[in-house]
Amino acid sequence: MADDQDFSSGDAGASKTYPAQCSSLRKNGFVMLKNRPCKIVEMSTSKTGKHGHAKVHLVGIDIFTTKKYEDICPSTHNMDVPHVRRHDYQLCDTSDDGFLSLMDDSGEIRDDIRVPDGDLGKEIVEKAKDTDSQYMVTVLSAMGEEAAIAIKNMPK
Repeated sequence: MADDQDFSSGDAGASKTYPAQCSSLRKNGFVMLKNRPCKIVEMSTSKTGKHGHAKVHLVGIDIFTTKKYEDICPSTHNMDVPHVRRHDYQLCDTSDDGFLSLMDDSGEIRDDIRVPDGDLGKEIVEKAKDTDSQYMVTVLSAMGEEAAIAIKNMPK
């Protein structure tokens, strides 16, 4: 009966988000707006009529694209909050095809993260050429996406 099932690849079932009551969210926290992981930059609560619910107006910036999203939700309803992780990697190099070469604490090399667009990407490429100093690149990961968001001098 169970012989035809394929268990060669499995998923732990860990969710990429968790529910949180809208009224418990805070500025500078994270929330899913329009199915995108966002950092909350503005939040206001408005009271409604005699039988209505208090409404929360949320404004968030997408943590990967920096696009602005807004939503209004009753304060008693649940909203999805993404699991956001932040990792620091040592910058080794940048490739010609636009990827970073990063090393973690255990010495493993990653080269699957793209050089970000804009000024940050230019700064990372310039600092990768500097052989006198070492730099740390901060990588944010959420909802199955990863992006470099900052670079800083590596402590000696």
